[in-house]
Amino acid sequence: MFQSACLIPHNSPSCRHSFPFSLRFYSLPRLKDTAETLIIGGGCVGVSLAYHLAKLGQKDVVLLEKSELTAGSTWHAAGLTTYYHPGINLKKIHYYSIKLYEQLEAETGQAVGFHQPGSIRIASTVSRVDEMKYQMTRTHWHSTPQFLISPEEVQELCPLLNMDKVLAGLHTPGDGHIDPYSLTMALAAGARMHGAHIYNPAPVTGLFPTPDGKWDVHTPHGTIRANRVVNAAGFWAREVGQMIGLEHPTIPVHHQYVVTATVAEVKALKKELPVIRDLEGSYYLRQERDGLLFGPYEKQEKMVLQDSWVTDGVPPGFGKELFESDLDRIMDHVEMAMEMVPVLKHADIINIVSGPITYTPDLLPMVGPHQGVQNYWTAIGFGYGIIHAGGVGKFLSDWILSGEPPYDLIECDPNRYSKWTTVPFMCAKARESYGFNNLVGYPKEERFAGRPTSRVSGVYELLKEKGSMGFHAGWEQPHYFYKPGDDVRYRPSFKRTNWFGPVGRECQLVMEKVGVIDLSPFGKFMVKGKDSHKLLDRLFANTLPKVGLTNISHMLTPRGHVYAELTITQLAPGEFMLITGSGSELHDLRWIERERTDGGYDVDISNVTDGIGVLGVAGPNSRRVLQKLTSEDMSDGAFRFLHCKSIELADIPLRATRISYTGELGWELYMDMPKMEAVYQAIMEAGQEEGIDNFGTYAMASLRLEKGFRGWGAEMNCDTNPLEAGLDYFIKLNKPADFVGKQALLEIKSQGLTRNLAYLTMDTDDVDPEGNETIWHNGKVVGNTTSGAYSYTTRKSLAFGYLPTHLATIGQNVEVELLGRKYPATVVQEPLVQTEPTRTRLQKKSRGGA
Repeated sequence: MFQSACLIPHNSPSCRHSFPFSLRFYSLPRLKDTAETLIIGGGCVGVSLAYHLAKLGQKDVVLLEKSELTAGSTWHAAGLTTYYHPGINLKKIHYYSIKLYEQLEAETGQAVGFHQPGSIRIASTVSRVDEMKYQMTRTHWHSTPQFLISPEEVQELCPLLNMDKVLAGLHTPGDGHIDPYSLTMALAAGARMHGAHIYNPAPVTGLFPTPDGKWDVHTPHGTIRANRVVNAAGFWAREVGQMIGLEHPTIPVHHQYVVTATVAEVKALKKELPVIRDLEGSYYLRQERDGLLFGPYEKQEKMVLQDSWVTDGVPPGFGKELFESDLDRIMDHVEMAMEMVPVLKHADIINIVSGPITYTPDLLPMVGPHQGVQNYWTAIGFGYGIIHAGGVGKFLSDWILSGEPPYDLIECDPNRYSKWTTVPFMCAKARESYGFNNLVGYPKEERFAGRPTSRVSGVYELLKEKGSMGFHAGWEQPHYFYKPGDDVRYRPSFKRTNWFGPVGRECQLVMEKVGVIDLSPFGKFMVKGKDSHKLLDRLFANTLPKVGLTNISHMLTPRGHVYAELTITQLAPGEFMLITGSGSELHDLRWIERERTDGGYDVDISNVTDGIGVLGVAGPNSRRVLQKLTSEDMSDGAFRFLHCKSIELADIPLRATRISYTGELGWELYMDMPKMEAVYQAIMEAGQEEGIDNFGTYAMASLRLEKGFRGWGAEMNCDTNPLEAGLDYFIKLNKPADFVGKQALLEIKSQGLTRNLAYLTMDTDDVDPEGNETIWHNGKVVGNTTSGAYSYTTRKSLAFGYLPTHLATIGQNVEVELLGRKYPATVVQEPLVQTEPTRTRLQKKSRGGA
């Protein structure tokens, strides 16, 4: 039977999983008066940042640690390292970390205790096997080594497993574990070797901004004037943020792992066991010397949050302490582990470690500069800090030194959260994220804890029971709507599921009649002032629209990559309305505000996102419906495409822009949020004869792909330049203004492109592309999709994807991998369905020619 000894203190000599530290307080040398970058926090992430900045040549790098390096979550971490991540961008972080750790000892002379026996993620359900196939196609176009292996191969690699339930395994050679203390000390040695200054114990007692955008950082030992501050304070990060009025949504979670004494069967092995992740059992297991270490993730009803630290702060002096363990809380997982690894039944526990790790609401860290606070950066919220430390240190260092992110990592942008992220929401989502840690990760996944937030539109109450709601930057927005007889359950799948029919119905609605969609989650900014035209001309690569007109414009990075896509409307001379996607609201606002500050522009910028509701009305009957409600002439000649007017609709003043992301005849209507319900009801009543109904974002995504519309975050982002993305029409290289990225883009154009965005049709069955799938040609990986969907108009699967220039030609045949199978795909002329303005223009031309 599984023998549980009494809990041995973490510093006991009989503890086999040792933590080599001693608490030393000593008189500090005199602090530096100034710092280029000042890092708060001496865990593995903060020390990695210091190491990378110093190694890359930045002078005056200072790190302040309140007690000892590794205090907090680093010192007691299980130290797991893996190439695997279900997301696309974080794979790059993991990859870099492992490659750094492999050579760090040779560079610094400090042992790091890095073991690389590989890892196996166990699949014991059919859905889990599908998930692994799904992840394989998202990995093939990356450098990560990863293989889907049979039960026989699983057993060969890990002979201690009970194979009764094993259907497959995801094998990642090179994975393993590292000693967190030794890793941090090696990074610290490297940082000092390259000139960084590390002070401890040196708690930060105050942060005070200076008029010139710098920071006075107060400590008991003196004050340092820093050009920028990086909060890397782990579970103290929230308290550091509060010093400057920010409420970072981070919360400590109790995480336990168990260490056993020597297990004879383990000791007898000729090579180290791979790290095992039993996903249905929701635990990880690895070899620890001649015994085993395993850590579970309890269900949300059993897991424990240290929520008192959110309200009362971390207890003074807490640093290298542990919580009281609770074996009963994890016994369900212990029993599952004993079933999967039978030798555990006879193993003796010699230690149970229960320590705090930091969670954000979505489990992803907050990495980058913070909107609204000049020269304040974060590297916080790491539930998996050991594997993230190396890559995040390099990512942030590159960004700090070059002025732009080295690649897209918007899912970790600290600005994805805002005032709507309340403490109750944060606690509910942290419980959900921890408890769902090892659930199957489906595409189009929704998680429902903590919803709705305060971010609901003026029509939410009317629509919430009529359709499936999606979560977008705190907002509730309909994905699709139900009709009598529909299966209304939440049924995620890797294949077509219960939303497939309703979405087709909505696409037909917009193509043949008229539909209404809630677009309130759009980010909305007002920009006005003496220098507004100069600022926006500097920021955007397109020419600015004249008064009453709208255009699509892009902000580029200094390297000439696409930082953001917005629509710009000039409402009055020098007064502009900027619209961006919900997920990039504060991401874009921060970039605009920074340029205003750096350039000294006299401009007022206001974020009006929450106060303005937006309705999209689209379809061939949309003009007829709206004309019933306004005296404004809505005809094609009077209200042209990409024109904006202030009108009254049902006696309610609003702004109307003739534009639609479906590509069909349509308008976007902008109104005060309290007026939105009345406008919506008036439109729906007026449109009864025209067959009006609701449609959601799934239908809009399908329709925009049919029209060949690019999407930011998919076809374009910080990893792509606008020329390879086919955005030439919107990039005015000959405009007089020296817009950001112009010189880099001219250089890119002169050198020629190596890849292009291609438009693909596919022959599939019950599965459709969604983006980030691998594209093959002649047995070799040649590219990746960026987005995909089923076209209900043409009855084909569609995708955008990047291909080498020589393959991105009309008629080229390639293959797209979906769920382990390669489907034939062909590069075709875009779009498959002409937009309404194009159809109208061609019809007029045809009539004129006749």
